[in-house]
Amino acid sequence: MPTVERSPYVGRFAPSPTGPLHAGSLVAALASCLDARAQRGRWLLRIEDLDAPREMPGAAASIVDTLAQLGFRHDGEIVFQSRRDDAYRQAFERLAAAGHVYPCACTRREIADSVTNSGESLAHGGKPYPGTCRHGMPAGRRARAWRVRVAATPLRWIDRRAGPRCDRLDRQMGDFVVRRADGPWAYQLAVVVDDDAQRVTDVVRGADLLDSTARQLHLRHLLGLSEPRHLHVPVLVGPDGAKLSKQTGAPAVDASRPVEALDAALEALGLGRIGEESIERWWSLAIMRWARAEALPAAR
Repeated sequence: MPTVERSPYVGRFAPSPTGPLHAGSLVAALASCLDARAQRGRWLLRIEDLDAPREMPGAAASIVDTLAQLGFRHDGEIVFQSRRDDAYRQAFERLAAAGHVYPCACTRREIADSVTNSGESLAHGGKPYPGTCRHGMPAGRRARAWRVRVAATPLRWIDRRAGPRCDRLDRQMGDFVVRRADGPWAYQLAVVVDDDAQRVTDVVRGADLLDSTARQLHLRHLLGLSEPRHLHVPVLVGPDGAKLSKQTGAPAVDASRPVEALDAALEALGLGRIGEESIERWWSLAIMRWARAEALPAAR
């Protein structure tokens, strides 16, 4: 059998600038960076600023500055999604030309009422789209969004930590939105287009995005794009058990004490603390610790 060379490793961290970097985001940033550096790969930084109403002025610059103070060094230029409208439009037009997307006039209330009447519901409380406009919108209605069609077949993939996964998009969320009528591109489409453009080979992020992976893989299949490897790491939770996030009031990372902040994130990843070393020495030891942990069978 001929030897197949593995593509050079390319990882990324892609925060949304809805607030300053907090401890939960730092855990994801650290995992993605350590994984890239442990494999002598490239680590990219992308700002996912598609949702202008939710963006906090100055947050993007604050995140970039905090990462730099903590010793993160990204490769290449920072990509801003707000500047990539043409790329998303081209991907959308490819999907539309192949008949994979359609306009939808349904409001959230209409979808909720339809699903409630049918007795269907998702484990996390969400509502799968029932396909109301799949074969055409009701007369006199205007599109509120464009949805991509999903298949009634299992979508199988492997997470490096969670192991084999099997998703049924038709049962889990139904046809999902790739663009809203008011203009913004959906996260699912934008992240697929950007990861492919940047030749990302490994997506390392929080486990709260596990459910997004199947949708992104579906879009990749429709667009004829290759699949990256995936690793979803544990997310930090607050005292109430909810995910630590900007929406739940998570405080900004204190970059004036970089080793302390980094040690807390490393401990959250199950790799313990390194201690009061210089920041350069801390990174060197953390990369070696990550590499050893990933080499263990239990880490796969």
